[in-house]
Amino acid sequence: MRECADSAASFLHQQKLLRRRGHLRLMDLDCGKCRDSSKKESWKTIWILAYQSLGVVYGDLSISPLYVYKSTFAEDIQHSDTNEEIFGVLSFVFWTLTLLPLFKYVFIVLRADDNGEGGTFALYSLICRHVRVSLLPNRQAADEAVSTYKLEHHPATRNSSKMKSLLEKHKALHTALLILVLLGTCMVIGDGVLTPAISVFSAVSGLEFSMSKAHHEYAVIPITCVILLCLFALQHYGTHRIGFFFAPIVLIWLLCISALGLYNIFQWNPHVYKALSPYYMFSFLRKTRMGGWMSLGGILLCITGSEAMFADLGHFSYTAIQIAFTFLVYPALILAYMGQAAYLSKHHHNSDQISFYIAVPESVRWPVLIIAILASVVGSQAIISGTFSIINQSQSLSCFPRVKVVHTSDKIHGQIYIPEINWMLMILCIAVTIGFRDIKHMGNASGLAVMAVMLVTTCLTSLVIILCWHKPPIVALSFLLFFGSIELLYFSASLTKFTEGAWLPILLALFLMTIMLVWHYGTVKKYEYDLHNKVSLEWLLALGPSLGIARVPGIGIVFTDLTSGIPANFSRFVTNLPAFHRVLVFVCVKSVPVPYVPPAERYLVGRVGPAAHRSYRCIVRYGYRDVHQDVDSFESDLIDRLAEFIRYDWNRARGCTNSCGEDDGLHSNASSSECRLTVIGMAAVLSSAPLYELDGTLEPASVSVGFPSTESGGVADLVEMEPVNVRQRRVRFAVDNDNASENNAMEHDSPMRGELGDLAEAQQAGTAFILGHSHVRAKQGSSILKRLAIDFGYNFLRRNCRGTDVVLRVPPASLLEVGMVYVV
Repeated sequence: MRECADSAASFLHQQKLLRRRGHLRLMDLDCGKCRDSSKKESWKTIWILAYQSLGVVYGDLSISPLYVYKSTFAEDIQHSDTNEEIFGVLSFVFWTLTLLPLFKYVFIVLRADDNGEGGTFALYSLICRHVRVSLLPNRQAADEAVSTYKLEHHPATRNSSKMKSLLEKHKALHTALLILVLLGTCMVIGDGVLTPAISVFSAVSGLEFSMSKAHHEYAVIPITCVILLCLFALQHYGTHRIGFFFAPIVLIWLLCISALGLYNIFQWNPHVYKALSPYYMFSFLRKTRMGGWMSLGGILLCITGSEAMFADLGHFSYTAIQIAFTFLVYPALILAYMGQAAYLSKHHHNSDQISFYIAVPESVRWPVLIIAILASVVGSQAIISGTFSIINQSQSLSCFPRVKVVHTSDKIHGQIYIPEINWMLMILCIAVTIGFRDIKHMGNASGLAVMAVMLVTTCLTSLVIILCWHKPPIVALSFLLFFGSIELLYFSASLTKFTEGAWLPILLALFLMTIMLVWHYGTVKKYEYDLHNKVSLEWLLALGPSLGIARVPGIGIVFTDLTSGIPANFSRFVTNLPAFHRVLVFVCVKSVPVPYVPPAERYLVGRVGPAAHRSYRCIVRYGYRDVHQDVDSFESDLIDRLAEFIRYDWNRARGCTNSCGEDDGLHSNASSSECRLTVIGMAAVLSSAPLYELDGTLEPASVSVGFPSTESGGVADLVEMEPVNVRQRRVRFAVDNDNASENNAMEHDSPMRGELGDLAEAQQAGTAFILGHSHVRAKQGSSILKRLAIDFGYNFLRRNCRGTDVVLRVPPASLLEVGMVYVV
């Protein structure tokens, strides 16, 4: 099984890499037998991925039969001897599962992926790369050259061009779109609070059939709280350590509810299939009227967890998720609901005790209870991991305060743990369990959060249909009206339960949106201040003789958000303490609006000033789902890239007709001290890089990104690091000479050897990380709202969240902070 899982993961990784390159390249096979073997292997891996998706994607959705009927028949309606209410609820459940998870998500929304990734931020990222509507700090005009991947697009139609112009013209629409995305994000986080509580509480409530009512009320709450406490306490171990249990548990649970459903159908009411007719929905609403409409807030719980199919798309493939839902999850859920309806249709005297367990035979009730509790834990684990993931995405795109992100697996990408968020979720889950104490209020709260997320996804997908798929507006409008009207119907029913639990997700969303908007606003203002107050290198070099600037041994890594110019805090540092390191590197870490940036395309390196100044600029790009390196690997990797750039730069200069780089576009010219940046990092992977078709030729899979004509190429040299002892490392940079022209090349190699030698000596002397420690303050005359947002809100969040040094994993012994006050 381990080999099959590794094979599936390798297959999925290759598919993602090919998707990121633009399109798949068909490889010629020698014979038909090879083609059949390849097809067989691909289907084998797809089925393995479909099996693995059960424990991650469908844990939440599969446990919904535990509480749907209980929540629906709580108070608003009571079924009578005619079975119209029972059949009406079953009809609603069937068509809701069919229209929303099956038709909307499986066949439409899953296709709106962002290079294989799904979720709210993936849709926003996809839209922002087609239309200039992004308000993220790293998407300003000064960053367009280095933070945007130039993807291939279909020719825009007339209608999509009109929509694009409309969105780009009105800034209010940019803000509205960002608020919509943040709203969906906040509701997902709110669902992460409510789903574990209602899932575990519903599973444990099966104990009511084995103890008295008085003991049951005192036992369920403590047991639920203990299970939740254990669940959150084990999060720091990571999902991958217990993940191999998840898929079998969900599979057993789905087979269990399918068998129970079939048993109840044949045992009690074989004609229950008639309730699948839409006629019973209209009959249900006609008879129950207002009470039936309000009961829709309980029915919608049958699709809780459907958003996970799209949010977790990056961990699996479209085909795998489609197969798992269509051929296993969907039939199992339909059979489970039909079985419950068949039992209730013949047991009207138990109307006051409607629950999942009442339809379970006593002989298997305890095994089913144990499996249900395990399945609820799996479903809770899935939504908790999803909450960690979406908060990490928000943080990467500067929409959430900095928190510590722990990567719990070196092999499985995306397995993360956020300590602060984990304990906050645990406290809120336990508080919800103790405060609400019943499924009805928890279901009302969870239902509203679920429908809010679905409405946001529907709105964003309709924009994708026009702007990215270039379909006629009537197609997007039909999608929006059809699915949006269904979701609005359920959402309105949830709002009527505002005082009965639905207020909780609204309150959580308002609180989280306030935090995210304040943090986003403060980050943008601080970034704009940096842009307006940066200085040029000429100014800094001109001050050198008058200030007597000294160059001390070592490497100085200056972290900045700017892609050009010298940050104001560094210039202030130099003017007050005129000394900096022999090798100076301005490092800009950018989170670009794509899911992943391949390591070979991560580093953009260029010179700052003349070569003798030993100053460089390095832009390090991460996708919003990328794993950031720790400081040790980042430092060594950065020095490797600098060495590759130096070798590449001098080799290019050897063939140029002048020394200022007018022909090669790399060296600084007379008008600017900033060099054009080069993608560095292809040397290690050039031999194994996949190929793709470009203008009829085969070229290495790389991306040309940068200032107007960035070079995107590889470097032929290698950087070798040899450990000498524990405390000291000797760095040797290999420089190859052509035997035929060794004497002629010596003159050109001498400056390159000198620069590489300086880099090696500076690394041996040590590395210092220079960070800005800023305090942001609203300028005089600002409005009260701005002063509250900046002076109170943003500064409070900065003081109480993780610092930049923690996020960048900078060791305290090598940290140098430069304080500065930003007046925005």
